[in-house]
Amino acid sequence: MKPQVNIIAVVDVIGALSGSTLLDGNLCMMDDGEHNSAHQGTPDLCTVVQPGQVVSWSALAVDLQTPVEIKNISFQPADDRHASGQGQAPGRPPGQGQSQLHGQAQGYSNGHAQGEHSEGDKLDLDVWTGVVPSWLQPGVAYQYRLELQMYEGENSVMHIDSPALMCRQH
Repeated sequence: MKPQVNIIAVVDVIGALSGSTLLDGNLCMMDDGEHNSAHQGTPDLCTVVQPGQVVSWSALAVDLQTPVEIKNISFQPADDRHASGQGQAPGRPPGQGQSQLHGQAQGYSNGHAQGEHSEGDKLDLDVWTGVVPSWLQPGVAYQYRLELQMYEGENSVMHIDSPALMCRQH
């Protein structure tokens, strides 16, 4: 098993901002996992992982003069999945949602962990990293919300809920 899987979100920031969407070819997601992840090159990437494996996300703008960064990555709690008709995710510990990847996805910027910045520092996250928990059920796609920040302002944050992590079946 590779100790780490890297996921990259390549964003056409100008297209996304112009069209107010990450769809329509404005977002391409890929990973370097050793297993056959589904939907490589699309916003629907389903990355195959194993418990204990580190997953790192990063974002890259197609136009290098236009910045894009990861604002947040969150996993929908199992209770919310059930309420929205997606069914409850089996295999999770009682009382725990799946909104966190082994504690929390951790963002890093220029070698500093999230939370180490002084008041007033602009938080530019280069990489978000988490560890795949052991309680994920193999073969179940755990969708997450990827929020991307492009510039600043009212319409600068966009998200997509279609990517997922899925534990490899033995």
